Amino acid sequence: MAEVYPNFVEVVVNAPLYKTLYYKVPDTLMPVLRIGSRVKVPLGHRLVDGYCVGFPDSPAAMELKEIKEVLDRQPLLGEKMLRITREIAQYYQCTWGEAVEAALPFAVKKGLKWQGHSRQTFKALRLIKDKDTVLKTLEEFKKKAPRQASALEVLLKSNNGIPLRELSQQSGCKLGGLKELVRKGFVEIYDQPNVGAGFTPAPSGIFADEKLSPASCGPELTPEQEQALSLIRKLSVGAGVKPAPSVVLLQGVTGSGKTEVYLRAIEEVLAMGRGAIVLVPEISLTPQAVERFSARFDNVAVLHSNLTGAERYRQWQAIREGKARVVIGARSAVFAPVENLGLIVVDEEHEVTYKQDTSPRYHAREVALMRAREEGATVILGSATPSLETYFNALMGRYQRAILSQRIGHRPMPKVEIVDLREEFHKGRRTTLVSRKLELYMKDCLARGEQALLFLNRRGFSPFVSCMRCGYVLRCKRCDIPLTYHKKRHSALCHYCSFEAEPPEGCPECAGAKMNYFGLGTERIEEELAHYFPGYKALRMDSDTMKGRGVHEKALKAFEKGEVQILVGTQMIAKGLDFPNVTLVGVISADTILNMPDFRACERTFQLLAQVAGRTGRGPKGGKVVIQTFSPKQYAIVKAAAHDYEGFADRELEYRRELGYPPFGYMARIVLVGRKAEGVLDKAQKLANMLREKANTQKVEVVGPAPAPIPKIKNQFRWQLSLRSPQKEALQSALGILQGVPKSNRGGMRIIVDVDPYSML
Repeated sequence: MAEVYPNFVEVVVNAPLYKTLYYKVPDTLMPVLRIGSRVKVPLGHRLVDGYCVGFPDSPAAMELKEIKEVLDRQPLLGEKMLRITREIAQYYQCTWGEAVEAALPFAVKKGLKWQGHSRQTFKALRLIKDKDTVLKTLEEFKKKAPRQASALEVLLKSNNGIPLRELSQQSGCKLGGLKELVRKGFVEIYDQPNVGAGFTPAPSGIFADEKLSPASCGPELTPEQEQALSLIRKLSVGAGVKPAPSVVLLQGVTGSGKTEVYLRAIEEVLAMGRGAIVLVPEISLTPQAVERFSARFDNVAVLHSNLTGAERYRQWQAIREGKARVVIGARSAVFAPVENLGLIVVDEEHEVTYKQDTSPRYHAREVALMRAREEGATVILGSATPSLETYFNALMGRYQRAILSQRIGHRPMPKVEIVDLREEFHKGRRTTLVSRKLELYMKDCLARGEQALLFLNRRGFSPFVSCMRCGYVLRCKRCDIPLTYHKKRHSALCHYCSFEAEPPEGCPECAGAKMNYFGLGTERIEEELAHYFPGYKALRMDSDTMKGRGVHEKALKAFEKGEVQILVGTQMIAKGLDFPNVTLVGVISADTILNMPDFRACERTFQLLAQVAGRTGRGPKGGKVVIQTFSPKQYAIVKAAAHDYEGFADRELEYRRELGYPPFGYMARIVLVGRKAEGVLDKAQKLANMLREKANTQKVEVVGPAPAPIPKIKNQFRWQLSLRSPQKEALQSALGILQGVPKSNRGGMRIIVDVDPYSML
């Protein structure tokens, strides 16, 4: 008969293990050990962090090691969150330890013990040289002192400095290296107030002149808003007792008042003594969202990646202690430790940014549904252009659907005109940057004191540098893609691995005298606007310019105050922004996403065009949209111009049905990555053969292997397989076969499994 250990614990660790581990618990630790407690345990010849997930009656093996330490006074994870992370691991084919790690911010796991409440200040570092000077010397630092270079790169992204120990952890640069940067005159050490000393509600005042009234005397709801709120209220009354989450698709055209419905729904949830989470797809949307929600509710917490570790720790603790009952944040905020959660709002639920691109490759919308099921909460999925999966679920009756078909004040949708760029070429137009029609409309708009927004989903100055004589293209040495030219830095940059090179004056291939810069990027638009519209200030918003803390808020504040007349940007300006003085939107090229090798290309094109068009006409002055394209008859563009979501969705669903793509089937993408092309291909072929032998090929189709659309990134060759099935369970069963295959080896080869992929690149 097996011996019984009363002090026995089941632990999950962040290691490539698809099983839990078992340990003995010393008597001295048993009183402080709880489900969800973080523990230090031996694994092999090292100590690692793990999480207590259970107290079984008897061990699975006789020879058991002891846990060494309980790391936290209170468990960081509750039992509900542990069940959610286990479901994430099972569905997205990652380890349970990976899912648990994703649910906890790094700062929370570290505890930020160096910022104890007894200290009023702590040591921090900030740059004292201007950013241009730092950028010019960065390459030299990378060669001679790479860790100091890493510290400088971290500081470049921060406007307010970073705690010394946090900077050391993020950059890998030890105290001696940081002191050397001080000696060289690049940074200074100063005393920063201890922001961890207490919780401060989310800041307000960014858009102070547009503060909203308390909900009790807020704007009068339209009949459609009343109907939507009534539906949500009806479902919320039963929340907490139903086995499945109550899900409402709030489908409303841009400017129809979806945010007001969110606010009213949250007010009712709070009155019931429950909490709420609001997810937004972009950090750039956070300032306006925080302002609106903070104007209605006290103690709103914010969670996103631009917070310092200390700020994130402070906000997370306030949520866990119940000081903040409303949480606003990007993707990872879905894990916020809100007790008695009653409502999750996923704003712009169709956005691809809700999909995590590292393991675990979860989708925040799907995790919201998992969490709502666990908590008995209601989920609102808001969008003017729902994902086809969400739209189809609503058509099938799996989700409830509320429609806001009219803008507030019965303002009309903006008129949209399509410009055929081929005609611009036939007419001898010197550039396709701004068509004749868009130029005329912009001049009129600016002359009236109004504002314009120009959208292009491509950053940099020119997407590629080429020789017209022999066709040579300047490419990344590490990746199989052309380098993008950035004029202000006078460098050609790889947007995948950050490789940087100085563009040659002549062609390295044929010794031609000149290299040519082709295509358009946001940097080029910004420069040429000075020639087209002198006297008017333009501001560029993309991932090149919006680095550092507070830059989004400053940029939007300048535009809101009228200090900037033209806003140029990528998709971060295409959604959520509400400026009544914007009366013109120009889409420089509608073809950049349309021509991607991805079955979702048409859907993304339609969504982006519809969203960016919705940035205008939101005030009494009305609005106009100009879409420039080489494909004026393509149905995604035509339907977007007509504001016809249903027409587009019906046609796209028919295409998806014929090919068995989601929502009519389930998909997974398996990417194999390694340094040797032959080895990667050989492994991909063996993996495909194994899946075809062991999986039910009657229900699961294995496609490939084939080279990935980008065959090489960071000197790593890439081959991929696709698995498709009309049944979720059959696909999961096939993927389960891979759990016995190591996801990496000493040769550097990796296997990446992406369930429900949102990018095929």
